[in-house]
Amino acid sequence: MIQGHGDDRYRFDREIRSDFSSNVYSHVDLELLKAHLCKCLDVIGRYPEPEPYSLEKELAARLGIDPSAVCVTAGATEAIYLIAHAFQGSHSSILAPTFSEYADACCLYAHSVASVFVLLPKKGRFAENRLPLHSLFWLCNPNNPTGKVIPKSELVEAIEQNPATLFVIDQSYGFFTQEPLLSPAEAVCYTNVILLHSMTKRYAMPGLRLGYVTAHAELIERIRAVRMPWSVNALAIEAGLYLTKHPDTAPIDLPVLLAETQRFRESLNAIPGLTAESTQTHFFLCRLAERRAADLKQRLAEEYGLLIRDASNFEGLDEHCFRIATQTREENELLAEAIRNILKSNE
Repeated sequence: MIQGHGDDRYRFDREIRSDFSSNVYSHVDLELLKAHLCKCLDVIGRYPEPEPYSLEKELAARLGIDPSAVCVTAGATEAIYLIAHAFQGSHSSILAPTFSEYADACCLYAHSVASVFVLLPKKGRFAENRLPLHSLFWLCNPNNPTGKVIPKSELVEAIEQNPATLFVIDQSYGFFTQEPLLSPAEAVCYTNVILLHSMTKRYAMPGLRLGYVTAHAELIERIRAVRMPWSVNALAIEAGLYLTKHPDTAPIDLPVLLAETQRFRESLNAIPGLTAESTQTHFFLCRLAERRAADLKQRLAEEYGLLIRDASNFEGLDEHCFRIATQTREENELLAEAIRNILKSNE
Protein backbone atom coordinates (compact mmCIF):
# COMPACT_ATOMS: atom_id res chain seq x y z
CA MET A 1 0.00 0.00 0.00
CA ILE A 2 1.39 3.42 -1.01
CA GLN A 3 4.53 1.69 -2.29
CA GLY A 4 6.07 1.98 -5.74
CA HIS A 5 3.93 4.83 -7.06
CA GLY A 6 5.16 7.78 -9.11
CA ASP A 7 6.63 11.06 -7.85
CA ASP A 8 9.07 9.28 -5.51
CA ARG A 9 11.77 11.92 -5.89
CA TYR A 10 12.42 11.69 -2.14
CA ARG A 11 14.34 8.46 -2.85
CA PHE A 12 17.11 10.27 -4.71
CA ASP A 13 19.88 12.54 -3.46
CA ARG A 14 20.07 14.45 -6.74
CA GLU A 15 17.49 17.12 -7.49
CA ILE A 16 14.85 15.98 -9.97
CA ARG A 17 14.53 18.67 -12.64
CA SER A 18 11.77 17.03 -14.70
CA ASP A 19 9.20 14.55 -13.42
CA PHE A 20 7.58 12.19 -15.92
CA SER A 21 6.67 9.63 -13.26
CA SER A 22 3.25 10.83 -12.09
CA ASN A 23 0.32 11.39 -14.43
CA VAL A 24 0.21 15.08 -13.59
CA TYR A 25 0.97 17.66 -16.28
CA SER A 26 3.19 19.86 -14.15
CA HIS A 27 3.16 23.00 -16.32
CA VAL A 28 -0.16 24.39 -15.16
CA ASP A 29 -0.25 28.04 -14.11
CA LEU A 30 -1.66 28.02 -10.59
CA GLU A 31 -0.84 31.63 -9.71
CA LEU A 32 -4.50 32.72 -9.55
CA LEU A 33 -5.38 29.80 -7.30
CA LYS A 34 -2.35 30.41 -5.07
CA ALA A 35 -3.25 34.09 -4.75
CA HIS A 36 -6.78 33.14 -3.75
CA LEU A 37 -5.57 30.63 -1.17
CA CYS A 38 -3.20 33.21 0.31
CA LYS A 39 -6.26 35.35 1.06
CA CYS A 40 -7.92 32.36 2.72
CA LEU A 41 -5.15 31.26 5.07
CA ASP A 42 -7.17 32.23 8.13
CA VAL A 43 -9.34 29.14 7.51
CA ILE A 44 -6.57 26.93 8.91
CA GLY A 45 -7.38 28.40 12.33
CA ARG A 46 -10.78 26.70 12.48
CA TYR A 47 -12.26 23.34 11.64
CA PRO A 48 -13.48 22.78 8.09
CA GLU A 49 -17.02 21.65 7.44
CA PRO A 50 -17.50 18.15 8.96
CA GLU A 51 -18.61 17.16 5.48
CA PRO A 52 -17.78 19.48 2.57
CA TYR A 53 -21.41 20.48 1.94
CA SER A 54 -20.63 23.81 0.26
CA LEU A 55 -18.31 22.28 -2.33
CA GLU A 56 -20.67 19.38 -3.00
CA LYS A 57 -23.46 21.88 -3.65
CA GLU A 58 -21.30 23.95 -6.06
CA LEU A 59 -20.06 20.87 -7.92
CA ALA A 60 -23.60 19.52 -8.24
CA ALA A 61 -24.81 22.81 -9.72
CA ARG A 62 -21.96 22.80 -12.24
CA LEU A 63 -22.54 19.17 -13.19
CA GLY A 64 -26.32 19.52 -13.42
CA ILE A 65 -27.08 16.92 -10.76
CA ASP A 66 -28.51 16.96 -7.23
CA PRO A 67 -26.09 17.52 -4.29
CA SER A 68 -27.22 14.15 -2.90
CA ALA A 69 -25.39 12.57 -5.86
CA VAL A 70 -21.97 14.09 -5.02
CA CYS A 71 -19.46 13.12 -2.33
CA VAL A 72 -16.25 15.18 -2.06
CA THR A 73 -13.17 13.32 -0.85
CA ALA A 74 -9.52 13.91 0.00
CA GLY A 75 -8.39 12.86 -3.46
CA ALA A 76 -9.66 9.99 -5.57
CA THR A 77 -7.66 7.58 -3.43
CA GLU A 78 -9.79 8.31 -0.37
CA ALA A 79 -12.83 7.65 -2.54
CA ILE A 80 -11.44 4.23 -3.48
CA TYR A 81 -11.03 3.25 0.17
CA LEU A 82 -14.44 4.64 1.12
CA ILE A 83 -16.14 2.56 -1.57
CA ALA A 84 -14.25 -0.58 -0.54
CA HIS A 85 -15.28 0.12 3.08
CA ALA A 86 -18.91 0.84 2.21
CA PHE A 87 -19.16 -2.52 0.42
CA GLN A 88 -16.96 -4.41 2.87
CA GLY A 89 -16.75 -8.16 2.31
CA SER A 90 -17.97 -8.02 -1.29
CA HIS A 91 -16.64 -9.87 -4.31
CA SER A 92 -14.62 -7.56 -6.55
CA SER A 93 -13.20 -7.95 -10.04
CA ILE A 94 -10.55 -5.49 -11.23
CA LEU A 95 -9.73 -4.85 -14.88
CA ALA A 96 -5.93 -5.10 -14.94
CA PRO A 97 -3.23 -3.91 -15.31
CA THR A 98 -4.31 -0.85 -13.37
CA PHE A 99 -3.86 1.32 -10.27
CA SER A 100 -2.90 -0.94 -7.35
CA GLU A 101 -4.96 0.92 -4.75
CA TYR A 102 -8.18 -0.72 -5.96
CA ALA A 103 -6.88 -4.15 -4.93
CA ASP A 104 -5.21 -2.80 -1.79
CA ALA A 105 -8.42 -1.14 -0.62
CA CYS A 106 -10.49 -4.22 -1.38
CA CYS A 107 -8.09 -6.48 0.51
CA LEU A 108 -8.11 -4.11 3.50
CA TYR A 109 -11.90 -4.41 3.69
CA ALA A 110 -12.07 -8.20 3.24
CA HIS A 111 -13.22 -8.35 -0.38
CA SER A 112 -12.48 -11.44 -2.40
CA VAL A 113 -10.51 -10.03 -5.34
CA ALA A 114 -10.10 -11.34 -8.87
CA SER A 115 -8.10 -9.63 -11.60
CA VAL A 116 -9.54 -9.66 -15.12
CA PHE A 117 -6.96 -9.31 -17.91
CA VAL A 118 -8.81 -10.43 -21.04
CA LEU A 119 -12.46 -9.77 -20.38
CA LEU A 120 -13.96 -10.81 -23.69
CA PRO A 121 -11.57 -12.64 -25.99
CA LYS A 122 -13.98 -13.42 -28.84
CA LYS A 123 -14.10 -10.01 -30.47
CA GLY A 124 -12.13 -7.91 -28.02
CA ARG A 125 -15.20 -5.87 -27.19
CA PHE A 126 -15.78 -4.89 -23.59
CA ALA A 127 -19.50 -5.70 -23.50
CA GLU A 128 -19.61 -8.83 -25.66
CA ASN A 129 -20.54 -11.17 -22.78
CA ARG A 130 -21.76 -10.91 -19.22
CA LEU A 131 -19.19 -10.17 -16.54
CA PRO A 132 -17.95 -12.65 -13.93
CA LEU A 133 -20.39 -13.02 -11.03
CA HIS A 134 -18.84 -10.41 -8.78
CA SER A 135 -20.71 -7.68 -6.97
CA LEU A 136 -18.21 -4.90 -7.78
CA PHE A 137 -16.29 -4.34 -11.00
CA TRP A 138 -13.44 -1.80 -10.81
CA LEU A 139 -11.94 -0.11 -13.86
CA CYS A 140 -9.96 3.00 -14.67
CA ASN A 141 -11.05 4.90 -17.78
CA PRO A 142 -8.77 6.28 -19.22
CA ASN A 143 -6.72 3.48 -17.73
CA ASN A 144 -3.59 3.92 -15.67
CA PRO A 145 -0.94 2.88 -16.77
CA THR A 146 -1.90 2.16 -20.39
CA GLY A 147 -3.76 5.36 -21.34
CA LYS A 148 -6.42 3.30 -23.12
CA VAL A 149 -10.13 4.22 -23.09
CA ILE A 150 -13.03 1.76 -23.18
CA PRO A 151 -15.53 3.03 -25.78
CA LYS A 152 -18.50 4.64 -24.09
CA SER A 153 -21.06 2.61 -26.06
CA GLU A 154 -19.47 -0.67 -24.96
CA LEU A 155 -19.25 0.45 -21.34
CA VAL A 156 -22.93 1.49 -21.29
CA GLU A 157 -23.86 -1.83 -22.85
CA ALA A 158 -21.97 -3.71 -20.14
CA ILE A 159 -23.60 -1.62 -17.40
CA GLU A 160 -27.08 -2.27 -18.74
CA GLN A 161 -26.47 -5.99 -19.35
CA ASN A 162 -25.15 -6.51 -15.81
CA PRO A 163 -27.57 -4.74 -13.45
CA ALA A 164 -26.45 -6.83 -10.44
CA THR A 165 -22.83 -5.68 -10.84
CA LEU A 166 -21.76 -2.35 -9.36
CA PHE A 167 -19.37 -0.61 -11.78
CA VAL A 168 -16.76 1.54 -10.02
CA ILE A 169 -15.30 3.67 -12.81
CA ASP A 170 -12.30 5.83 -12.02
CA GLN A 171 -12.35 8.81 -14.42
CA SER A 172 -9.53 10.68 -12.70
CA TYR A 173 -7.91 11.29 -16.09
CA GLY A 174 -11.14 12.09 -17.87
CA PHE A 175 -10.07 15.65 -18.69
CA PHE A 176 -7.03 14.36 -20.56
CA THR A 177 -8.76 12.47 -23.35
CA GLN A 178 -10.93 13.50 -26.27
CA GLU A 179 -12.73 10.16 -26.28
CA PRO A 180 -16.40 10.22 -25.14
CA LEU A 181 -16.88 9.23 -21.49
CA LEU A 182 -19.87 8.62 -19.24
CA SER A 183 -20.95 11.95 -17.75
CA PRO A 184 -22.02 12.40 -14.10
CA ALA A 185 -25.53 13.33 -15.28
CA GLU A 186 -25.74 10.02 -17.17
CA ALA A 187 -24.14 7.96 -14.40
CA VAL A 188 -26.53 9.06 -11.65
CA CYS A 189 -29.42 7.58 -13.61
CA TYR A 190 -28.00 4.09 -13.01
CA THR A 191 -28.18 2.34 -9.65
CA ASN A 192 -25.07 0.29 -10.46
CA VAL A 193 -22.52 2.97 -11.42
CA ILE A 194 -20.07 4.98 -9.30
CA LEU A 195 -17.80 7.54 -11.00
CA LEU A 196 -14.57 8.78 -9.43
CA HIS A 197 -13.14 12.20 -10.33
CA SER A 198 -9.89 13.97 -9.46
CA MET A 199 -9.29 17.71 -9.25
CA THR A 200 -5.71 16.83 -8.29
CA LYS A 201 -4.92 15.61 -11.80
CA ARG A 202 -6.68 18.33 -13.79
CA TYR A 203 -5.25 21.22 -11.77
CA ALA A 204 -1.84 19.70 -10.88
CA MET A 205 -2.29 20.10 -7.14
CA PRO A 206 -1.61 16.64 -5.66
CA GLY A 207 -0.48 18.18 -2.38
CA LEU A 208 -4.00 19.43 -1.62
CA ARG A 209 -5.74 16.05 -2.12
CA LEU A 210 -9.12 16.77 -3.65
CA GLY A 211 -11.51 14.54 -5.58
CA TYR A 212 -15.17 13.58 -5.64
CA VAL A 213 -17.60 10.77 -6.38
CA THR A 214 -20.78 11.02 -8.44
CA ALA A 215 -23.44 8.32 -8.30
CA HIS A 216 -27.09 7.60 -7.62
CA ALA A 217 -28.11 9.19 -4.30
CA GLU A 218 -28.59 5.81 -2.59
CA LEU A 219 -25.01 4.82 -3.41
CA ILE A 220 -23.65 8.18 -2.26
CA GLU A 221 -25.54 7.84 1.03
CA ARG A 222 -23.84 4.50 1.64
CA ILE A 223 -20.40 5.97 0.90
CA ARG A 224 -20.96 9.03 3.07
CA ALA A 225 -21.87 6.77 5.97
CA VAL A 226 -18.24 5.61 6.27
CA ARG A 227 -16.55 8.96 5.52
CA MET A 228 -14.48 10.30 8.40
CA PRO A 229 -15.52 13.78 9.68
CA TRP A 230 -13.28 16.64 8.51
CA SER A 231 -11.46 14.41 6.01
CA VAL A 232 -11.24 17.23 3.45
CA ASN A 233 -9.13 20.08 4.80
CA ALA A 234 -10.20 23.72 4.75
CA LEU A 235 -7.71 24.88 2.11
CA ALA A 236 -8.68 22.02 -0.20
CA ILE A 237 -12.33 23.05 0.13
CA GLU A 238 -11.45 26.66 -0.64
CA ALA A 239 -9.45 25.53 -3.69
CA GLY A 240 -12.35 23.39 -4.88
CA LEU A 241 -14.85 26.22 -4.48
CA TYR A 242 -12.60 28.63 -6.37
CA LEU A 243 -11.93 26.20 -9.23
CA THR A 244 -15.58 25.20 -9.53
CA LYS A 245 -16.58 28.84 -9.82
CA HIS A 246 -13.61 29.66 -12.10
CA PRO A 247 -13.22 26.50 -14.23
CA ASP A 248 -11.02 28.24 -16.80
CA THR A 249 -8.30 28.80 -14.20
CA ALA A 250 -5.02 27.09 -15.13
CA PRO A 251 -5.92 26.32 -18.77
CA ILE A 252 -4.42 23.35 -20.57
CA ASP A 253 -4.52 23.18 -24.36
CA LEU A 254 -5.49 19.52 -24.56
CA PRO A 255 -5.22 19.08 -28.36
CA VAL A 256 -1.68 20.50 -28.23
CA LEU A 257 -0.75 18.25 -25.29
CA LEU A 258 -2.10 15.15 -27.01
CA ALA A 259 -0.35 16.05 -30.27
CA GLU A 260 2.92 16.42 -28.37
CA THR A 261 2.27 13.05 -26.74
CA GLN A 262 2.07 11.38 -30.13
CA ARG A 263 5.19 13.18 -31.36
CA PHE A 264 6.99 12.16 -28.15
CA ARG A 265 5.96 8.52 -28.63
CA GLU A 266 7.28 8.53 -32.18
CA SER A 267 10.59 9.94 -30.94
CA LEU A 268 10.88 7.18 -28.34
CA ASN A 269 9.87 4.47 -30.81
CA ALA A 270 12.85 5.47 -32.94
CA ILE A 271 15.17 4.32 -30.14
CA PRO A 272 16.37 0.73 -30.65
CA GLY A 273 15.30 -1.59 -27.86
CA LEU A 274 12.28 0.47 -26.76
CA THR A 275 8.59 0.42 -27.65
CA ALA A 276 6.23 3.24 -26.67
CA GLU A 277 2.67 1.92 -26.81
CA SER A 278 -0.32 3.75 -28.23
CA THR A 279 -2.45 5.87 -25.92
CA GLN A 280 -5.62 7.97 -25.86
CA THR A 281 -4.42 10.38 -23.23
CA HIS A 282 -1.23 12.21 -22.16
CA PHE A 283 0.59 9.28 -20.55
CA PHE A 284 1.64 5.94 -21.98
CA LEU A 285 3.39 2.67 -21.30
CA CYS A 286 6.85 1.82 -22.60
CA ARG A 287 8.61 -1.54 -22.85
CA LEU A 288 12.30 -2.28 -23.01
CA ALA A 289 13.33 -5.22 -25.19
CA GLU A 290 15.98 -6.47 -22.76
CA ARG A 291 16.84 -3.95 -20.03
CA ARG A 292 15.15 -3.59 -16.65
CA ALA A 293 12.99 -0.52 -16.12
CA ALA A 294 14.27 -0.17 -12.54
CA ASP A 295 17.85 0.16 -13.79
CA LEU A 296 16.86 2.73 -16.41
CA LYS A 297 14.93 4.72 -13.81
CA GLN A 298 17.89 4.75 -11.44
CA ARG A 299 20.32 5.99 -14.07
CA LEU A 300 17.94 8.64 -15.39
CA ALA A 301 17.42 10.02 -11.90
CA GLU A 302 21.04 9.90 -10.75
CA GLU A 303 22.77 10.97 -13.97
CA TYR A 304 20.20 13.28 -15.57
CA GLY A 305 17.78 14.37 -12.85
CA LEU A 306 14.85 12.89 -14.80
CA LEU A 307 12.20 10.70 -13.17
CA ILE A 308 10.10 7.98 -14.82
CA ARG A 309 7.65 5.47 -13.33
CA ASP A 310 8.91 1.89 -13.06
CA ALA A 311 5.71 0.02 -13.97
CA SER A 312 6.93 -3.48 -13.14
CA ASN A 313 4.77 -3.58 -9.99
CA PHE A 314 1.50 -3.30 -11.93
CA GLU A 315 -0.11 -6.72 -11.92
CA GLY A 316 0.25 -8.21 -15.37
CA LEU A 317 3.33 -6.17 -16.34
CA ASP A 318 6.97 -7.17 -15.98
CA GLU A 319 10.39 -5.74 -15.18
CA HIS A 320 10.76 -4.23 -18.66
CA CYS A 321 7.82 -1.82 -18.36
CA PHE A 322 7.78 1.86 -17.42
CA ARG A 323 5.30 4.72 -17.73
CA ILE A 324 5.80 8.29 -18.89
CA ALA A 325 3.57 11.37 -18.70
CA THR A 326 4.15 14.01 -21.37
CA GLN A 327 5.63 17.34 -20.27
CA THR A 328 6.97 20.20 -22.44
CA ARG A 329 8.61 19.45 -25.76
CA GLU A 330 11.99 20.55 -24.39
CA GLU A 331 11.70 18.23 -21.39
CA ASN A 332 10.44 15.38 -23.55
CA GLU A 333 13.43 15.71 -25.87
CA LEU A 334 15.79 15.73 -22.88
CA LEU A 335 14.28 12.46 -21.70
CA ALA A 336 14.36 10.86 -25.14
CA GLU A 337 18.03 11.80 -25.58
CA ALA A 338 18.93 10.56 -22.09
CA ILE A 339 17.23 7.20 -22.71
CA ARG A 340 18.91 6.95 -26.10
CA ASN A 341 22.33 7.53 -24.50
CA ILE A 342 21.75 5.05 -21.68
CA LEU A 343 20.49 2.26 -23.93
CA LYS A 344 23.32 2.86 -26.38
CA SER A 345 25.91 2.71 -23.59
CA ASN A 346 24.52 -0.65 -22.50
CA GLU A 347 24.87 -2.26 -25.91
